[in-house]
Amino acid sequence: MGRAGRPLRADLSAMVWDGVAFGAMVGLGETYLPAFALALGHGAVTAGLVASLPMLCGALIQLVTPAAVGLLDSHRRWVVLCATLQALSFLPLVAGALAGSMEAWPLFAAASVYWGLGMSTGPAWTAWVSSLIPARIRAVFLARRAARSQLALMLSLLGSGVALDVAAGLDRPLAGFALVFALALAARLLSATFLASQSEPRPAPIGETVLSPTAIRRHVETGGHGRLLGFLLVFQLSVWISAPYFTPYMLGPLGFDYAQFMTITVTAFVARVLALPLLGRRMQRIGTRRVLLLSGLGIVPVPALWLLSDSFAWLLFLQLLSGSAWAAFELGSLLSFFERIPRHGQASVLTVYNLANAVAIVVGSLIGGFLLDLPGAAGQGYVVVMVVSTIARLASLVLLRGVSEAPIAGPVPALRTLGVRPSSGGIQRPVLAESRAPEASPV
Repeated sequence: MGRAGRPLRADLSAMVWDGVAFGAMVGLGETYLPAFALALGHGAVTAGLVASLPMLCGALIQLVTPAAVGLLDSHRRWVVLCATLQALSFLPLVAGALAGSMEAWPLFAAASVYWGLGMSTGPAWTAWVSSLIPARIRAVFLARRAARSQLALMLSLLGSGVALDVAAGLDRPLAGFALVFALALAARLLSATFLASQSEPRPAPIGETVLSPTAIRRHVETGGHGRLLGFLLVFQLSVWISAPYFTPYMLGPLGFDYAQFMTITVTAFVARVLALPLLGRRMQRIGTRRVLLLSGLGIVPVPALWLLSDSFAWLLFLQLLSGSAWAAFELGSLLSFFERIPRHGQASVLTVYNLANAVAIVVGSLIGGFLLDLPGAAGQGYVVVMVVSTIARLASLVLLRGVSEAPIAGPVPALRTLGVRPSSGGIQRPVLAESRAPEASPV
């Protein structure tokens, strides 16, 4: 279909450059939306919620992907369309930055369109690459592609932080945001160009991407999987009571400039990226329940520890701890899904989990926003949010008692980084085609 005669090497090269451009967009764009909200004069609650509420829109739109792919009769067409429209979601942000003002509702709308279109490409893209990349090289290729994408993300995150700091020093902070959002738009358009240049030799049957209620029910009802899902959702809710408010805390009460904010954020991301390959080689001997418990214990005290000191060196140390602990936690939870779900049920279960996870994130962030603006807090709203989140995280670990131990036997899947957060280092999703997809047809 389409470019069926295109050489495999050219397709793989375009796929790598798409990943690089996508990583650059993430580092330049969505990462700085909460900071942009603050620069526009919106409050801490708005800045926090703009980092969480739009993710629910993304999870909801992801549910319509099978129907959209069927309508277009092509995974590639759907992915290219979504990537192009996602790039255009930065236009109102650039316009708002240049105008010097932007109401909260168009800011939330732009972020929701960004997340909705971004997450909806996931199932279609993974089905597409499973038919494009030969199985014999799939794992190694996608791991290398992910590494290059993460490098581009880190460099763009550093560059945009420097640009924003320089613009703020010139007393033109919004001009800096206009520049980085325009570059993010250009990076995603470049990504869409590379996507459009790739072939689609054997489109996966549309039925492969349809949600399977049977697979979802079996996953929830079998072997304590429902208890694992319950723990993960409650823990995520507890985390996001404070997670969206680290950015306004740093740029507000702590008085950090954009360079310091960028350094704190990138430290957690780098710790996460470096820890993943080291953990993957050791976790197979431990088991998922123990990994989740130990890494959860590392995540629990982080908000409270932020309150102990505003020393920059201390916070950098906490970011190294947080990024490493989150790498172990999310890898443990991810591999537990891979070990317990048959190949044909993975997409369905993880799609529904993404939706439930987004709901938990939104509920947690709304609780945090309520606590932050609680009447009578007398300026101690951040303390309340951090302490409540710490207590909730600790209490949620009790739910692990009902989760059965499971060995980790499968390989570590390649991950796509969808966003970067100061509190955890990143928001990542697995590339499902990496290990269990069928062999590709000759290209």
